[in-house]
Order: sequence, then C-alpha cells, then structure tokens
Amino acid sequence: MDDDILSTAVDIAHDAGAIVRRAFPPTLLSHIGFKGAVNPVTEADMAAEALILGRLRAAFPNHRILAEEGGGELWQAPGPPIWLVDPLDGTNNFAHGFPHVAVSLALVADGEPVVGVIYDPLREETFAATAGGGATLNGEPIHVSGVGRLTEAFLATGFPYDRRAAPDNNTARLDHFLRRSLGVRRAGAATLDLAYVACGRFSGFWEIRLKPWDVAAGVLLVREAGGRATDFTGTPNCLSGAEIVASNGLIHEEMLRVIREGNAAPLPDDP
Repeated sequence: MDDDILSTAVDIAHDAGAIVRRAFPPTLLSHIGFKGAVNPVTEADMAAEALILGRLRAAFPNHRILAEEGGGELWQAPGPPIWLVDPLDGTNNFAHGFPHVAVSLALVADGEPVVGVIYDPLREETFAATAGGGATLNGEPIHVSGVGRLTEAFLATGFPYDRRAAPDNNTARLDHFLRRSLGVRRAGAATLDLAYVACGRFSGFWEIRLKPWDVAAGVLLVREAGGRATDFTGTPNCLSGAEIVASNGLIHEEMLRVIREGNAAPLPDDP
C-alpha cells in the first residue's frame, strides 16, 4: 500500500516541480514577497503548493495536510496520517537564479514518516523512500557513505531565518565543524542536504530551527539508506526540525560530541 502512495506522491512532486522548472529563473525580483527579513516567498511557491494540495486531497481525502505556505493541521496531533508539504525548498536560491531547489512531500503516521519524496526539478533527481522499503534515487537503491571518521567527512549545514538577531545562529557550530571535518557546505536547501546524506554525497548534516516539512522526507530517506537522524541529544525525536543531526551513522557520535562540547571536542591529529 505504501508503494502505491509513494507512486502517487512522486507523480504529484513531478507535476509541482514542472511548475518550478518553468518559472526558473524568475525574471522580476519585484514579484517576490517576504515572510521575514531573509525569508522570501514567490509565485512559484504558491502555485506549486496549490497543485500539491489539490492533488493530495483528491487522492487521499481521509489524510490531513500541513504545508509551508498555507498551514494546516498540527502534525503531532492524534488522527489520520498527515502530509507535510514543502512546495519549494530553497526559495532564496530560486529567487536569485541559483539552481538548487526541491519539492518535498512526506506522509507521517503515528508520529513517524512512512513515505517520503524529495524532487529536484532542475537536475531531474527524484529521491524516494518508504518505511522498511529502502531509499532510491531515480529508481535505483541508494546508501549512505562509508566514511568512518569525522576528519574525513564532507558535511552540510544551514542557518535559521532569525539569524540576524538570534543568540544562537549556528555560526559557532560551523566553526567547530570546519576545524574537525573535511569541509562544510551551505547550499540553502535542507531537503536536498538530507537527500545528499542518504545517497552518500554528504556524510553528515546538522541544523537548527527548521520545520517538520523541511526534514520529514529527508529523515526517512537517511534512515532507509542506512544512516541515522536524531536531535542534538541523540534521541530519534527530530521531526520537529528544531534540532537535527543526520549522518551515515558511522560519524554520528563524533558529530554529537562536537555539538555537545564545542571547542573542547577533539581536534584532528594533523591540523
């Protein structure tokens, strides 16, 4: 049954992605609005979300929905399965013609993701997973990397939208990880960061103050690809997005130690 749901979700993500692809790159920055000082929203966000919500309601009338732009029901509240929808992750990238964006759909049942799709319409890459069914990229199985030490790991992160004023804007952790890893990238789309952990392009990812629609599909992908996703204490309760660490599993404890100890965490033997 989850495979049928996944197939429908993939079709919906592809159709929403077609809207994004046709609108890229936008020609007028004046068509971009802002939900916050550094948090834009575009016509493509709204159009893609409208398509997704209409298709989900038609296909799954008994399911609930929570979407980034339009809101919806509380994802943690008891009830039928709920779809978490990000119609265009990487809106800031999209708005400035930076080709790194994705559509993300995840179905959560009893507090756990059971179906997830992350679609990059500009690269035509479809990451998909079902609980217990493994993870794929364009239909082929994917697995996390085999990197066994943080010092050899290629990582990703991001920064919260309130970073200009918030006491914790993640830059201190960035410094700590830069000194203890092979490198850190910030590309501006958390859904793709998680998908890239799942397929081994990154070995680890951490971020703060994300939303459930940013992480649900990616958490499922990482876990089904053999990796691990937790909060900063190491518990698997990370779907809120408030704190998340995702990795290939092999470097997870080292990442948690860096988050926990900061400058006091061990440095590589060879600086």
